[in-house]
This record gives sequence, C-alpha cells and structure tokens, in this order.
Amino acid sequence: MVCLAAWFLSLEALGQLAVDPALKPYRSVPGVSGQLKSVGSDSMNPLMLLWTEKFKGYYKGVRTEVEGQGSSKAMPALIEGASSFGPMSRDAKSNEIADFEKKFGYKPMMIPTAIDLLAVYVHRDNPLSEISLPQLDSIFSSTRKLGGDPIDQWGDLGLTGKYETANVAMFGRNAASGTYGFFKEKVLGNGDYGDLVNEQPGSTAVIQSVGENPFAIGYSGVGFKTASVKTLSLATKPGQKAFAPTAEHAYSGDYPLARYLYLAINHKPGSKLDPVRREFLRFIFSQEGQELVIKEGSFPVDAPTAAKALKLLGIDP
Repeated sequence: MVCLAAWFLSLEALGQLAVDPALKPYRSVPGVSGQLKSVGSDSMNPLMLLWTEKFKGYYKGVRTEVEGQGSSKAMPALIEGASSFGPMSRDAKSNEIADFEKKFGYKPMMIPTAIDLLAVYVHRDNPLSEISLPQLDSIFSSTRKLGGDPIDQWGDLGLTGKYETANVAMFGRNAASGTYGFFKEKVLGNGDYGDLVNEQPGSTAVIQSVGENPFAIGYSGVGFKTASVKTLSLATKPGQKAFAPTAEHAYSGDYPLARYLYLAINHKPGSKLDPVRREFLRFIFSQEGQELVIKEGSFPVDAPTAAKALKLLGIDP
C-alpha cells in the first residue's frame, strides 16, 4: 500500500500539491552523452516523454526514444538489451523476475518513481458518484470472486430514469497492460474479465470511449482525465466510506487503487551505472524531475523514497 501521510501533512498546509522540499535541485555534470531508450508501460508514456525531453535540455549529446507498448513488454526488452529502462505500472511478476535472473544471474531493480491512482471513470453526465470494489468486480468480472451479484444494467446500481434499463458498457485495457493486471488483481480478486469488456490498446482510448458513451464505465490512470468524463469515489466494501482519487487520499493510503509507477533497471549489484542512466535517475528524483510528475497528473514521491531508490543503485543524490 502506498502511504506517505506524514509528508502530506506539510503539503496540505500549503493548500496545493508540491514536491518534498527535502528533494535536491538537479545540477548537470560533464561527460554525459549517449542514448536512452524506454520500452514498457503506456500509462507512463506521458511521464517518460516529459522526463526525457527535459533531460535532453541538460545534455545536448543525449538521444532518447520512448515506446509505450505495455508493462508486459518492459522486462523482455531489458533482457534482450533493447532498452535502458522498463517503465511498469505494476510490480514485476515472479516469472518476469525469473526470466531476467536466468539471463543475468541477478534480479532486476524495480525503482518506484511516482505514485498513480487507478481511477474509475463514467461519462460526465452519469449521476453515479461512488462505487465499491465488489460492485466493480460484479461489473467487469465473469467470476465475481469478491462475492457480489451480477451487475448488467445501471439500475442494478440504483440509477433510475434512462439509466435504469440501460446496459453497462465496459471499457478496459488489454492483457499487455500493467493497468489490466493491477485492476485484475485488486478489483477482480485475480478472477477473470467478462467477455463483454471492450479492451483498448491505450489509456487515452479508454477515456475517449467512456466520454463518448453515456452508459459507459472504464478504468485508467487519474492523469488521463478529460472534461468528457468524471471519476468515481471508491469504497473497499459496500457501505464503507468511499474516497475520491485525490492527493490527500493517495498519501494517506485511504484510496484503494493507489500504486507506484516503476522503472525496471538492469543493474548488477555492486557495479556502477553508466553516466547517462545514472544522471537520468538522479534527475527523476530531483525537485525538477518530481515537479514533472505533478505536471503530468500523477503524484511525487517523498525524499526518503527517492534516497532509498538512489542508494539501491549506488547513486549519490
């Protein structure tokens, strides 16, 4: 569970989201050039693009390439030597770690770089304001492992009028996505998706589909919200308090679908990273790097989390 409540108390007093003041500003160093390529999470694509473009402003000799193919593509690309970093919107699976370790003799580093909230979206005119995880399971799953009854129409959620007999149109991600796997684990109890869930190739496509259909529901990262949709507050169980996908509820641990956004890295323990990867990671965990997290729509990590990540990689902040 993501929980950084103590740090958020100081942010709350400011009245706006800001990076941890204990994070250091980034200072460029000489001798950095080469190529950075990331292959992985589509959800992290906007953030990776912001980071790489800003980073090139410090180092004119650095070339970057960002491919958002889905979190399931991150580890294979690292294993094949086809990428510098593997953005993942979920933690690595045991089989992915095993495949990497079989090739290199050590495990990949999974570095938490930002906090994301997986939001549940409906059309902006939908009167529903909150929903529980078992209800979501009953909508999206064929197995309903959280114990709910089937939910096929909006009337099953208490809506009336034109919604009462309207079928719920479901939109989600495809199996290559880390968001697909995270939702499957946390909401479906690792059950199976229903056959009527419309799988989309990217987060933007989910939002667009929901925004065009007044009877639709879908899930995606909170940073992808547009004016055509609204987010629902989520409760862990029916009858419990529901929490909106906000910074306050992210850092307090109350929002049930908070997650870290990771970079998977091929780093042999005890060795030194090459300068271009080292400095890119130092930049990510600087004030400037985490300010871009806020700009993208996700939530920054605090200074202790940043320091721990850099220490694991043998990098001085």
